[in-house]
Amino acid sequence: MTTSTDPTLLHLLWLASPTLPVGGFSYSEGLEAAVDAGIVHDETSAGDWLLSQLELVQARAELAVAAAAHAATLALDGARLAELNAWTLQTRETSESLQQAQQMGRSLLVWMQGLMPEAPVLPLLQALRPAPTWPVVMGAVAASRGAALQPALQAIAFGWAENLMQAAVRCVPLGQTSGQRLLARLVHAIPHAVAAALAAPEPMAFAPLLGIYGARHETQYSRLFRS
Repeated sequence: MTTSTDPTLLHLLWLASPTLPVGGFSYSEGLEAAVDAGIVHDETSAGDWLLSQLELVQARAELAVAAAAHAATLALDGARLAELNAWTLQTRETSESLQQAQQMGRSLLVWMQGLMPEAPVLPLLQALRPAPTWPVVMGAVAASRGAALQPALQAIAFGWAENLMQAAVRCVPLGQTSGQRLLARLVHAIPHAVAAALAAPEPMAFAPLLGIYGARHETQYSRLFRS
């Protein structure tokens, strides 16, 4: 029997872990507002909501930005990283989604500085203003860890799916078995979302219903989550 000493898979599992100290567990990305409005009320409706978000937001925007940031990191193209970061900031429709992109981006950068202080891309990320954003830093970290693009995007998508599944378990609420079935639906759809992100010539942001419910969450009376 032969064993591999390549740690790339372990690094991807690490990046996908909900214990990564970036605060992703504290955001529902509009899901809590959809629950409050009655649109999401059980396992099926939660799965439908998150599958739509995977297709319309993750595949077309977040994963597409991460893919472009992965390529820019390998090329050490600071101008491209800055362009992607600015696009991400400009396309956040609510103050909460803007806060999430920046807070999680900063937190991941701090993690990177502590564990990968010699990464060549680090000064380029530190120079991003007003703050580095989550999909840009995540794409850069994956590239700096030596991960190939497709498995890196799969790991990023799975990390998002697991966090949002846990949000659904808490705010719908759902049982753990229902949550695992919901996660299975998302996992089944992730390869298609990754393929769409890889095929996209440029990121695209257009999810008006998510923007509406994200804005409603900002004035929602009772909240568990920060978005």
